[in-house]
Amino acid sequence: MISKLKQLQPIDRLALSLILLLNLLIGLLMLTGDRTRPRVRDFSWQNKVVGSVDTAFILTFSRPMDRDSVEANLQIEPPLPGKISWVGKRLVYTLTTPVRYETTYQIKLDKAISSIGKEKFGNPIQAFVGKFRTPDRAFVYIGVEGEEKGRLILYNLTVKQKKILTPKNLVVKNFKPYPIGDRILFSAAEWSNNKRGLLEQSLYAVNTGRLSLQSEPTAETSKIDLILDSKIYQNLKFDLSSDGKAIVVQRINRNNLGDTGLWLLRSNIAPQQLTNRPAGDFLITPDSTSILNPQTEGIDILPLTKNAKPLDFIPSFRRVLDISIDGRKSAMIKFNSDATPSLFLVTNQGKKQELVSTQGQILNCKFNAAVAFLYCLVTRPKPGKKEYSEQLNLEAIDLTTFKISVLSVLPDRWETVISLSPDGTALLFDRVVEKNEEPKIGDLRTNLGTAIATSSIMLLGLNQNQPYNGGELQPQELPLRGFHPCWLP
Repeated sequence: MISKLKQLQPIDRLALSLILLLNLLIGLLMLTGDRTRPRVRDFSWQNKVVGSVDTAFILTFSRPMDRDSVEANLQIEPPLPGKISWVGKRLVYTLTTPVRYETTYQIKLDKAISSIGKEKFGNPIQAFVGKFRTPDRAFVYIGVEGEEKGRLILYNLTVKQKKILTPKNLVVKNFKPYPIGDRILFSAAEWSNNKRGLLEQSLYAVNTGRLSLQSEPTAETSKIDLILDSKIYQNLKFDLSSDGKAIVVQRINRNNLGDTGLWLLRSNIAPQQLTNRPAGDFLITPDSTSILNPQTEGIDILPLTKNAKPLDFIPSFRRVLDISIDGRKSAMIKFNSDATPSLFLVTNQGKKQELVSTQGQILNCKFNAAVAFLYCLVTRPKPGKKEYSEQLNLEAIDLTTFKISVLSVLPDRWETVISLSPDGTALLFDRVVEKNEEPKIGDLRTNLGTAIATSSIMLLGLNQNQPYNGGELQPQELPLRGFHPCWLP
């Protein structure tokens, strides 16, 4: 045997020695266990910009972990409530409240240990620190004065920076941001066609310079794309789906008024007619699969397909003001026998709860995704007045106790709209001042057709932990002249 070993070449003896050494190491490893330290192999939000469309992050580990020790030692600063689930070596953290904007978050994990099956090896994890941040606070509005008149304006509230998005020749009528805030869908007409009774609105899209919530904002020049012209059909109301892939437009054939209804637009597909039934203040559902279309007797639920047939019908209600982001709750209007409106909370399980009844109007409402509150603009009779007159209230409705609190009493401006920030911490609304004269060419108009003299934009901060603690809140007037403010997602 020894003679045979002597006959081996040096390289053969080296290879045999390495094999024996490896076998020895493997044997020791089997006896003592693998003592290499586990680590976080990947954090899906590492160094990224995360917004309201991002609802969960994933931590991927290098080896199986003792789940209890991971969950006990995972820290997020500032706190970000969520639920933990596991898929193999991946931890999925699903948010239960939105991220707070203009904030940097830090994820820390230390002292967690590895395992195989039910056996805990006790190998402590390599200390991990991850970071992500949220976008600046920004919103879009329609300017009313000077060079900004009728144009879409982007305002970064964090850095106090303004950017004009649309050209001088277009007067913007309405708009809605795409899901990640990289583009704005808007309807607009040439100034020469901005006349009472003349509906020449086309649909356009403009980029904001925020290419993605996963990248830094850029100073890119605004690019306008024509989405739908108005040559054959007049374009009226429109809505954009939550996933940004579908647009629904109310249209009327210029040569045949009987040809009216809702049309569906998708990328690279010719417009398709959804229904030829009359359209109310319709809304696409948050899951982007169907549409709520108010009718005289109630509300149709239609799928987003060509020549759609109703999936369901909700009787008695006449208008949908808002739908919660999870699609489980809707704020709907029902008219009473005396023609006064009542606001109801309607769930996807069919439960109906009356929230507000007034002799005035319920203009619009917004669900807060961070806390169980609904914010509404409601007109109420002015107290202590002999003759009937109304005041406009911004009211908060606690959806747990159904208590109503008046946040602020606003001037009598029925064109006021509200926009709730994606993180639920602030409300924007406008104060439109109308002209005391008939509109003429060059005037901006309200939805009711009256001429706008000027308009200011107001900001009202909300406390997520204590949404209302009594006493009227004082909104802050921003140094901007515009109307219809809307937060970017």
